[in-house]
Amino acid sequence: MQIGIGYDVHRLVTGRPLILGGAKIPFEKGLQGHSDADVLVHAVCDALLGSVGLGDIGQHFPDTDPQYKDISSLKLLARTSAMVRRQGFAVQNIDTIVFAEAPQIGPYRETMQKNLARAVEVAPSCINIKATTTEGLGPIGRGEGIGAMSVVLVA
Repeated sequence: MQIGIGYDVHRLVTGRPLILGGAKIPFEKGLQGHSDADVLVHAVCDALLGSVGLGDIGQHFPDTDPQYKDISSLKLLARTSAMVRRQGFAVQNIDTIVFAEAPQIGPYRETMQKNLARAVEVAPSCINIKATTTEGLGPIGRGEGIGAMSVVLVA
């Protein structure tokens, strides 16, 4: 068994949709980034890559490559999961947390869980998604961005 940890944060900006866990969430701002900027999925990708010693998401899907412009991060996650399988490992579970003052993700949790499960080819019960605020502290607390962290177990 091996574990990996991932973290990502993106700035909130106007004029972009908010995508978290592959779910489009109604909100007045979205996350800035080269892809769809899905911080939750990016954190999971980094955790998976780290679990098998394959570096990080930027090495495999650089933001300088036009083929990744506005790509769904779920596609990147599926590709990352395939890399993990090629290393001889299978995902056992994924535990995640989203850091945001707003919006509430509770109504979208089940959709996000199913999206992640489908991308990594595991049962939804192997995916856990939590959310918390930063109690108004720092850039996330001021509503300037959203962050996410993930821990994965592969065997």
